[in-house]
Amino acid sequence: MKNKYLKSAASIMIAGSMLFGLTACSGGAIAEAGSSGETSSGETASSGDTAKVGILHSQSGTMAMAEKPMIEAAQMAIDEINEDGGVLGKQIEYVLEDGASDAAVFAEKATKLLTKDKVATIFGCWTSASRKAVLPVVESNDGLLWYPVQYEGLESSHNIMYTAPCPNQQAIPAMDYLMENCKGDDGKLKVFLFGSDYVYPRTTNTIIKAMQKDYGYEVVGEEYIPLGYTDCSTVITKIQETKPDVIINTINGDSNVSFFKQYKDAGLTPDQIQTMSFSCYEEDIRGMGAEYAEGHLFAWNYFQSVDTDASKAFTKKFKELYGDDKVTGDPVVNAYEGVYLWKAAVEKAGTFDVEPVIEACESGEIEAETPEGLITIAKGTTHHCLQKVLVGKCDADGQIQTLWETEDRVEPDPWLKNYDWAEDLNVETE
Repeated sequence: MKNKYLKSAASIMIAGSMLFGLTACSGGAIAEAGSSGETSSGETASSGDTAKVGILHSQSGTMAMAEKPMIEAAQMAIDEINEDGGVLGKQIEYVLEDGASDAAVFAEKATKLLTKDKVATIFGCWTSASRKAVLPVVESNDGLLWYPVQYEGLESSHNIMYTAPCPNQQAIPAMDYLMENCKGDDGKLKVFLFGSDYVYPRTTNTIIKAMQKDYGYEVVGEEYIPLGYTDCSTVITKIQETKPDVIINTINGDSNVSFFKQYKDAGLTPDQIQTMSFSCYEEDIRGMGAEYAEGHLFAWNYFQSVDTDASKAFTKKFKELYGDDKVTGDPVVNAYEGVYLWKAAVEKAGTFDVEPVIEACESGEIEAETPEGLITIAKGTTHHCLQKVLVGKCDADGQIQTLWETEDRVEPDPWLKNYDWAEDLNVETE
């Protein structure tokens, strides 16, 4: 067996080498922190009374709608920590950079944050393309990235902490749910795979296709569109022709708005052909209008509708800070909790230095109480967290109501070692 699993920066350095020297949109440093982004050569991330961190998300381009609330969540967490006395007696100062929905820009900005701004850590990225571009940057510069979005797995980097789920904590349980609840009248499940054209959707769909031999469902179609693409009509025609029971939607960014609107305009309804979305959340629903998402299925580890005191308090404060029309959701909470997990690791390590912080993260003792409940970084070197899995349906108000959830938090298995059907999985992850 010759799996092409990505396990270190070596296998993607060729991609990283293409990224430097490119012109990027200026993110600038953030006004609230009072930072110019300039750091003298002798200054460290925790010089003086402050410790400096980076926030690296898209403020422009096709991913901006999805990522902007994550910036706000990270800022909210940092402000709360500062109000509570900071970390190791230091106030946290943040430098904000715009990845501009472009992997090359993400790599350039990560390089700036680590080599010029000398940040102690970076919180950011959404797409796997942006994460894979940043991975060789953090590895070669001894940096640390906190990655807050569900992804395709098959990766573990010494310099990345993955606070969101890998496939056994989202996609695989979602397929279990569909097999139990969404089969056609013939007792079989037919699925159509539709995603954005980059590594996460393609790898996730390869995993879903590999599951067929054990699960027995049929994949009747597989189509991809470029990030930011707005014409889904050709794919919708193919969906109508193949008549699947479920569309597995791995579209990312504002293309989701186009897809759901054109789906409804074509006369389709969830009762006819259901969708199960892995990368579309409450912010995307707000952008398209609840009437386009109502009745559709979503798989995440948190929904804004989660009925706990911690969840309701988080959403209430988020709205008070950023506007009553704002919504939260899984990626927003992951961005928020990553800051608190970093704080816990720094305090256990007793330093802002990256290697002792990573060692603390690998202890199995780093955890935080968050809007989605207790989040713990799993012991060992995978750098993933224990996660509950939720499947929900969008209601008329644009909120995703939980239909099903795992009884306990699921241990991360990013390399799919516990699945027989994955033994011969051959995935190109670049």
